[in-house]
Amino acid sequence: MKMKILLWLLVGIGIYLLMTSLVLRFYPDNPAQMNWQDREAFNTKFIQRLNPTKPISQEELINRLGSPDITEAYRHEGQVYQLFYYRTHRKAADGITTADECTALLFIDRQLASIGDVAINRYLELQPNARSRQ
Repeated sequence: MKMKILLWLLVGIGIYLLMTSLVLRFYPDNPAQMNWQDREAFNTKFIQRLNPTKPISQEELINRLGSPDITEAYRHEGQVYQLFYYRTHRKAADGITTADECTALLFIDRQLASIGDVAINRYLELQPNARSRQ
C-alpha cells in the first residue's frame, strides 16, 4: 500500500515537472501581453542581467522586451547612435511614461554599448551638436 502511494506521488511530481518545463519552453513571456506592473518587473530583471561587454543586438533585445517606450537617435560619422528607454519603475500615477521612469540602453550601430545613466551621458557626449545645447 505504501509503495503504491509512493509510486503515485513520484508519477505526479514527474508529470508536474514535465508540464512546467513544457510551459516554460513553449510559452515565453511576452511583454506586450503583460500589465504595466509585470512589464516593469520583467524589464528590470532582464536589463539587470545585460552586460555591455557581451554583444547583444538591437533586434535580439526588441524581440525579448518589445518596442522601447521612448527612443532617440542620430547618425554621426557613419555610425548610428540609438538610445532606447524601457520603463522599469513608476514615479507618478499619471499614465504617462517619462525618461526618469525608464532605464536607458545605448546602441551604437545596433549593438548594445551602455546601460543606465552611463548610456545617457555617453549618448549626449557623442552627439555632434551637444556643445550647442549647453
